[in-house]
Amino acid sequence: MSETQNNYHNLNIQPLKLKIGPYEVKSLSTASFGLDGGAMFGTVPKVLWSKTNTSDKNNKILLDCRCLLLISKDKKILIDTGLGADFEKKYGEKLGENFYTHYNIKKGEDSGIIKALKKINIKSSEITDVVLTHLHFDHAGGATTVKNGKSVPTFENATYYIQEKNLETATHPNLREKASYYECNFKPLIEAGCLKVLKGPAELFPMVKVHITNGHTLGQQTIWIDDCKTSLLYCADLIPTATHVRLPWVMGYDLEPLKLISEKEVELKRALDKESYLFFEHDPYCSMAQVMHSKNRKDYRLKALFNLSS
Repeated sequence: MSETQNNYHNLNIQPLKLKIGPYEVKSLSTASFGLDGGAMFGTVPKVLWSKTNTSDKNNKILLDCRCLLLISKDKKILIDTGLGADFEKKYGEKLGENFYTHYNIKKGEDSGIIKALKKINIKSSEITDVVLTHLHFDHAGGATTVKNGKSVPTFENATYYIQEKNLETATHPNLREKASYYECNFKPLIEAGCLKVLKGPAELFPMVKVHITNGHTLGQQTIWIDDCKTSLLYCADLIPTATHVRLPWVMGYDLEPLKLISEKEVELKRALDKESYLFFEHDPYCSMAQVMHSKNRKDYRLKALFNLSS
């Protein structure tokens, strides 16, 4: 395999159960959707990205909306919430239909964060905390749900966490991101008084820290779970799929690609320090990977791929 390619074909995807510190770590696939392959890989030619991401007749590639659940004795911590499953009710009937069509979402599909939790016998009322990496609809769409015609917090007993910069961006979106932020995904959290606004990096819980990146969108949170022996980085849109591990492979959606490349390098260097895993929110084939330096040590490549148990 060429060093210029991230090719799955030479790596077997291994099943994995994982515990870090007090947390049982579970992967929750909430929905599949499609985005334009060119937009997902920016300036990378299709002849390269198509080796691992097959596109349909409209040039859309398959993506997952994958969330992470941390379970300890007294906590059930959810990281991101996926698309949600009530587009017509939340966004209006016309916009809802457009969502299904534009993003290749199957209507009536057995999807959504609540259904994903039910499959592992967890109720919405049991979730104690929800960390939102950012408020783009594919990450925060499941944060609220419609009850009696009104959007309300999906997790009635949970505290939600977001960065102040990202909340400001979502409230007053720039023209580039306006189509990705919807008030119905976060305004009900503010009104309910369950949204905790953070101002920079923080240790939210024992062994769970948030770092800040701004290349994709202002105030995006990446999350490290680390017990000094094993660590996991929830990459969010810093590294959305395994194919994006290489430093120059960034999305056309990223606001500041050069800044994102620098931020990605910082986190990838950290991932080489110990037994570390990268958790991919949007990869349709694998949920995690370990990485290593490329041969010239100026870039990174995949070392091993994993599917984390739910």
